[in-house]
Amino acid sequence: MRIERALLSQVQAWRLVVLILLITMLTGCGINNIPSYDEQVKSAWAQVENQYQRRADLVPNLVETVRGYAEQERETLTEVMEARSRATSIQIDADSLDDPEQLRRFQEAQGELTGALSRLMAVSERYPELRSNENFLTLQSQLEGTENRIAVARRDFIQAVERYNTEIRTFPGRIWHSVLYSDMPLRENFEATADNAEQAPQVEF
Repeated sequence: MRIERALLSQVQAWRLVVLILLITMLTGCGINNIPSYDEQVKSAWAQVENQYQRRADLVPNLVETVRGYAEQERETLTEVMEARSRATSIQIDADSLDDPEQLRRFQEAQGELTGALSRLMAVSERYPELRSNENFLTLQSQLEGTENRIAVARRDFIQAVERYNTEIRTFPGRIWHSVLYSDMPLRENFEATADNAEQAPQVEF
């Protein structure tokens, strides 16, 4: 009886060792890469949205400052506020990043706001008093910084999507995807638009 118990105990110990080895091997061969990379995509997207929101928050103050010096530019001011409204009305949460149509609409709306801001900044050249206004200069500087942050956030998102998509298309990620993560689709990415809306507006004087 003691021998049987000792043998049973040894078998259980070996099973535990084998189980630990299997878990270690699976962890080391990328079984967790797909969900990890997916979380990185979501995190990168949150930063993109954060920076676009920061720009949207700057727009009303910028418009009000310009209006104080250039009320006659009403059409341009209205255009900017309407573009801002469209841009902030289209939201994409992390779970719908694989919808190419929604991502395209989001890009277009942000591109329209970029274009409208470029026209607004061009208007300021006709108003020397506005160009020397401290509040306007501060807002201009914040807008430039935000556009740079948007560019960085978009780059990071593009890289995160590329890493994730590559993982589920190549070995061994392709195997793990088909076995464990088949419900996780390829992610859509930003695409360059015809009007170069992805570029920061020129706001230098």
